[in-house]
Parts: sequence; structure tokens; C-alpha cells
Amino acid sequence: MLGRVSGSARSLLTGERTSLNILQRLTGVATFTRRAVDAVAGTRAKIVDTRKTTPGLRALEKAAVRAGGGVNHRFGLFDGVLIKDNHLAALSGVRPAIEAARRAAHHLLQIECEVATLEQLDEALAAGAPVILLDNMTTPMMAEAVRRTQGRAVLEASGNMTLARLPEVAATGVDLISMGALTHSAPATDISLEWE
Repeated sequence: MLGRVSGSARSLLTGERTSLNILQRLTGVATFTRRAVDAVAGTRAKIVDTRKTTPGLRALEKAAVRAGGGVNHRFGLFDGVLIKDNHLAALSGVRPAIEAARRAAHHLLQIECEVATLEQLDEALAAGAPVILLDNMTTPMMAEAVRRTQGRAVLEASGNMTLARLPEVAATGVDLISMGALTHSAPATDISLEWE
């Protein structure tokens, strides 16, 4: 039993389905997150969520990730600068994108640059990116990225992360593994309300 509620039959029946749906959803997110956290236990890697959340439920789903032992990434675009592939294309490369972000961001705003190749990783390191997102890289590429980085930047692995793949990705030595699946694909927990 998770808990007890009391009230008039009308109020309980009116709120039952919505309350249970939200509770099932958030419990599922927390449970799935715990499974991911357990999959990387004993490594340096932390499991991180993304902004891929249900409209209107972001704060609750991010709280559920924390309850499951995960870490929250940005809550919104205002929390940090994440330079994505389209930014790199629009600004003609890694270094120009990082330099543009530095000019636009205030001194407390963290800058993270997404890279898809080891050559882009080298450019991001040369430009002094403090956080680098390794996007859809193979496990051997991530291991090489960790070797090349030598602690000069925080490395976040992202893209095609599954529970089965997490241990091998964590073993590469990355600092963070972000999973949109924590909030967009977590199976709901089966919870029901029983009348007494």
C-alpha cells in the first residue's frame, strides 16, 4: 500500500483517474531512473535527464528523476548554453560557435558543445569548451574521447542509450550519460485505488 485517501465518494471518483495517471507516470520515471543508475553503479558516470518531458509535467518528471537517483540536466534553455549540430552548421564550426556563445553568455552561464566526431572533439577542446556532449558515438569512439580529453572537460555521452548499453558506456570513463528515455519512454507503474 502506498497510502490512504479519504473524502466524499464524489470527490474521490472525480480525482481518481487523473491522480493515478500522474502517480503511475512519475513512479515509472523514478523506477526506470533507478534501473539506469544501478546499471552504472561502481563507475564515475552519473545518469542525467533531458528536456524531453511531458508538456506541463517537466518539474514533476525532473523531481521523479531525482527521486530515482538521477541528476537533472537543464530545466530550460535559460539554464545553460548547449551548442547543437544545427548551431555548428549555422556558425561554420565548433570554434566559431563556442566563441559566439562566450560573447553572448554571462559569466555564470555554463557552455556545453555537442560533437559527433573525434575531430570536432579536438576542436572543442582546443577552444576550451568546459563541457562536451558526445552525440551518438560508438563505445570505442567514446573511450578514445575520454583518452584524448584527459580530464580537461566534462564529457557527457548521449544518443541511443539503453539500459543494456549503459554499463559499457559508463566503463569508457565518461562523466555523464544523458537519457531522454527516462522521461519520454519510462513505463508507467501499475497502481490502483481500492475502496474500503
